[in-house]
Amino acid sequence: MSIATKTGDDGTTGLMFGRRVSKTDPLIEACGSVDELNAALGTARASLDDVFLRESILAIQRDLITLMGEVGVAAEERGRYLEKGYGTVTAAMVDRLTGMIDNLEENHPVDLKDWAIPGATVAGAGLDVARTTCRRAERRVIEAGAKGESVRYLNRLSDLCWLWARFV
Repeated sequence: MSIATKTGDDGTTGLMFGRRVSKTDPLIEACGSVDELNAALGTARASLDDVFLRESILAIQRDLITLMGEVGVAAEERGRYLEKGYGTVTAAMVDRLTGMIDNLEENHPVDLKDWAIPGATVAGAGLDVARTTCRRAERRVIEAGAKGESVRYLNRLSDLCWLWARFV
């Protein structure tokens, strides 16, 4: 089976459970932005030597797959999504990010000199790209109608990326 299904040649794409929507549908825009965030985090992770940061980012990338699944399902299919046992973003996931932020702020104060100028290191610049992509993803997820934990997760993640960029 080829990756080139040609089913999107008409400008539509498939959601979970077969529903077809425009490639410019807010759900697709939201998932695409989160996918870009995931790629930006992967780029940052690949440039880091710190094992803890690499593992933390990988865990977040896995969370983003869950977030994309939850955000990218049509409202009419949400019950079916949950019945099938697909994951959702939880308060515990948000709390984990908050704990990482708290730890950084308490135990590893960051230098705020030139705080708004990305590029001090390759890894820091990558994390700043992830941060700005995260902010866009947050806006797109809100625009797509998501509320609650997905929005809180992305808001917290952008803060964490900002701190990590200063830290590295």
